[in-house]
Amino acid sequence: MKHNVRLTVVSLLTLLLLTLHLTHDTIRQAEGSVEYPIPVIVFSLWLYATLMAPDRVWGYVVMLFGGLFGAAMIVVHANGIVVGKSGGFFFVWTMFALSATGWVTLLLSARGLWMAFRARRSRVSAS
Repeated sequence: MKHNVRLTVVSLLTLLLLTLHLTHDTIRQAEGSVEYPIPVIVFSLWLYATLMAPDRVWGYVVMLFGGLFGAAMIVVHANGIVVGKSGGFFFVWTMFALSATGWVTLLLSARGLWMAFRARRSRVSAS
């Protein structure tokens, strides 16, 4: 499986889990849940970058920040404020799955960025 295919699949999975998690936060009216238009704009940009620019630098950067945001969800909820109020197996499972896929998205996009910069540097030095 090619690197960009893996990154695309994991980024889409992270995005799906993040939307499920944010939906649960919004339904429970948890602290930290945001207004509706802001996540829609962010998720749309992330989806566009994942599907249309998985091999471009700005696509890697968007997916890197998306992965970082997904990986950080478990840290944000670690103090038990939202988990204590909402509880629930699905909420906690989503946090663990979101953090795991977020880390993989973060690492794969960082690797893609590194490979893109190495390729660019080798083209410049070859000229």
